[in-house]
Amino acid sequence: MAQWTSAVGAGQLARLLGSQQDRPAGPGTRRPPAYRALADGIRLLVLEGRVPVAARLPAERELALALTVSRTTVAAAYEALRAEGFLESRRGAGSWTAVPAGNPLPARGLEPLPPEALGSVIDLGCAALPAPEPWLTRAVQGALEELPPYAHTHGDYPAGLPALRTMIAERYTARGIPTMPEQIMVTTGAMGAIDAICHLFGGRGERIAVESPSYANILQLMREAGARLVPVAMAEGLAGWDVDRWRQVLREAAPRIAYVVADFHNPTGALADDDQRRRLVDAARAAGTVLVADETMSELRLDDDVEKPRPVCAFDPAGSTVVTVGSASKAFWAGMRIGWVRAAPDVVRSLVAARAYADMGTPVLEQLAVNWLFSTGGWEQAVTVRRAQARQNCDELVAAVRRELPDWEFEVPRGGLTLWVRTGGLSGSRLAEAGERVGVRVPSGPRFGVDGAFEGYVRLPFTVGGAVAEEAAARLAAAARLVEKGGVGGGEAPRTFVA
Repeated sequence: MAQWTSAVGAGQLARLLGSQQDRPAGPGTRRPPAYRALADGIRLLVLEGRVPVAARLPAERELALALTVSRTTVAAAYEALRAEGFLESRRGAGSWTAVPAGNPLPARGLEPLPPEALGSVIDLGCAALPAPEPWLTRAVQGALEELPPYAHTHGDYPAGLPALRTMIAERYTARGIPTMPEQIMVTTGAMGAIDAICHLFGGRGERIAVESPSYANILQLMREAGARLVPVAMAEGLAGWDVDRWRQVLREAAPRIAYVVADFHNPTGALADDDQRRRLVDAARAAGTVLVADETMSELRLDDDVEKPRPVCAFDPAGSTVVTVGSASKAFWAGMRIGWVRAAPDVVRSLVAARAYADMGTPVLEQLAVNWLFSTGGWEQAVTVRRAQARQNCDELVAAVRRELPDWEFEVPRGGLTLWVRTGGLSGSRLAEAGERVGVRVPSGPRFGVDGAFEGYVRLPFTVGGAVAEEAAARLAAAARLVEKGGVGGGEAPRTFVA
């Protein structure tokens, strides 16, 4: 990494280090020297993603004062981190966090599980449930009935079918966000929407601020687009967004785009409250940053009493800062590749104009199917079933993991489809590799970070339940035993599809 892209103050780093719980030393063991304990603490913060990669650390004297230790202790800790590859320095530029070059990066191998392996391997890589029936079949049948008039046209609708754009606009209006069809573009899934937004606003070499951790496939999409990712660490557990940290990063790094999943965040499951949303929008507006709000998980609350905050775009009445992305893929079915963008009319016109050089438009039949769901009440019925299924799967998976792997730590979210799990000090990459051997696929934490962070985590989706959840937990426990015994070698990170 050539230079730092964010900064961590001395007071902030001291608080983060203070939040680490010391593990009790075993019989006959000695505490490490102070410099070694400090170096280990900073290294753990980087690997867990609580201090981003490429974050400038405070000067030695400043950190020594904040920690009430000698400057010699801090200097020795920094030197140890440099020797291990977790710190880089340049005269006049300071020191910033890094990850050793030999660590596997979460940038390749996102292909799905081969069909021939489906019977023998439990796939926990894809956070998506099977199609909801009978609503999928009914939606396709309804779409076929509506198809004949469209079959007599050219079939290319770069902005989306007018009927579906109107329906999506009406749904936003019903949520208290007045919206015109001219503010909607239908896309090929949420990935297609964000790809178009990145190409319009980002450009190669532009900075994009992202949550740390964040959705793996979006991070990879942005890397492929040539973006320079600026990670902003999430708070612990389900606390979510540290808005003061966001304001600092947006002010200092001046990213062109910021990407957030404020509704049941992927992978942590956190839900931003109204105050966090308002302050995020204010910070983006002040920095001149386009805030992309991903709502793909917004309808998947697990508890009926969850009080949903207002949409992020509700705090941007002028429409100059927030671009919203929605999708049918998570709430309904991943095979229904329909997404949409809500933005100012001029932004939508620019996105539509650029689409002529990309995919031209979204399949008409699938748009008609989603429009049928929206217009008949089938969507609400199907989503209600999805929530119940996800809730049951969550309860059964949580029980199985707590029984088989009691040292693993996580907080159960109140929505979404994923658990973000700290693996008791084991390497997430090695667990994923061992899992391949024992018949369970699980994505390692580094796939959800920037440049190798979150080595001590895995993501578990609520896609299996009952006996399959119990077997998945048992296989994960077997994988953990392999890692603890050193039965997993080095090399590239295992190939795991993440959705």
